[in-house]
Amino acid sequence: MKVNILKNSNKNLLIILLVFLFSNFYIPSFAEAQKIFIKSCYDGDTCTSISGEKIRLACIDTPEIKGERSDSLKALFVRDYLNDLISGKEIKIRRITYDRYGRTVAELYKDNKNLQKHLVDLGLAKVYTKYAYQCKWSKNYLTN
Repeated sequence: MKVNILKNSNKNLLIILLVFLFSNFYIPSFAEAQKIFIKSCYDGDTCTSISGEKIRLACIDTPEIKGERSDSLKALFVRDYLNDLISGKEIKIRRITYDRYGRTVAELYKDNKNLQKHLVDLGLAKVYTKYAYQCKWSKNYLTN
């Protein structure tokens, strides 16, 4: 009886291991970069892919277009700059998580350049301190 249990548990362990390896081999990792096309960007940190996926650019904050704290001139400039850079173009995306609005939080790359870091370097965005831990590059921009 004990031999059958051991054989079954070894068999179950092997099945679990194979399922784990198979699923990790064939299903793209959430953290791995994939190619997508961007339809347009609503503002400097929110874009939509041609498939309709809403994307919140991780680790940055840009000026708001509307609202009490808006800076519409700068916000429209950042939005237009980002649209000129990536709308209608193939880019790479590294999905991180989802936000409370159901948007994908991700890093975007064009020509192997991290677009969030690029916007910060140009002074068009700032590092969003609360979520900076999601992006390796952002720790260099945080002050203690």
